Amino acid sequence: MKDIIDFSNILLPFLYIITFVFYSYDFMKGGKRFVNSKRLFLFLTIFFHLFYLLLRTIYFDHPPITNVFEIFTVLAFAISFSYFILELVTDIRGTGPFIIIISIVFQTISSFYIPDLFQVKEVLRNHLLGIHVFTALIGYSAITISAVYGFLYLTLYKDIKLNKFGLIFDRLPSLDVLEKLSFYSAVIGFVLLTWTIIIGIIWLPKAFPKFSYADPKLIGTFAVWVLYGIGLFSKIFGKLQGKKVIILSILGFVIAIISTIITNFLAKSFHSFY
Repeated sequence: MKDIIDFSNILLPFLYIITFVFYSYDFMKGGKRFVNSKRLFLFLTIFFHLFYLLLRTIYFDHPPITNVFEIFTVLAFAISFSYFILELVTDIRGTGPFIIIISIVFQTISSFYIPDLFQVKEVLRNHLLGIHVFTALIGYSAITISAVYGFLYLTLYKDIKLNKFGLIFDRLPSLDVLEKLSFYSAVIGFVLLTWTIIIGIIWLPKAFPKFSYADPKLIGTFAVWVLYGIGLFSKIFGKLQGKKVIILSILGFVIAIISTIITNFLAKSFHSFY
């Protein structure tokens, strides 16, 4: 099994790169040559990645969440999976290159540096903790995708204002569609972060004797959750529209990144167990 895991680890970046090439070629050239094949290749890459994650979980007897490089491969999977679901729901396929390249970066770093870990703290072998972390990572991945669509929205908005009607204008969906994609992604992220917080409130006090609701990572996650909740409900009830919603989404993403950096590298947290 170890040989299969090592081979899969090497192969995964190449699968993501090939998928990126399919999506990029279709974006640059247009037409319908790779309309269905690129989605199929993305599905196969995600399926293979899931197979790899399951093998690691079984072989090392713990979910792949014990160090930053295991989390990177989960993030690569989560981002591509979230985009795949969004593409299935909306049937909008022209924005794939801007999302998949993020998975390439995370997976490449992970494949180079991911260690073989058999000896880990016992709490890291708990599968409920694995679900807690997986939902959090997929939630943050959806927020990342929402921010990417937000940046694309602002780029297209700027080009239209400047009367620049080039490749970006020709290939990207309309401003209205990009706003909806950003919104749908934010909804997915908000729902998953809600589930993550619920699991944390119920289970984490039992798992960690020194648990505190004043933990920096919990505060950061809750702040991001509140901000996105305000933005989503403001959008639903018509308080915010268009560019204002996009800016709020990007602001939420920036706060999520800053919060992650502070809680992982600067602040003392019971989450820091690797």
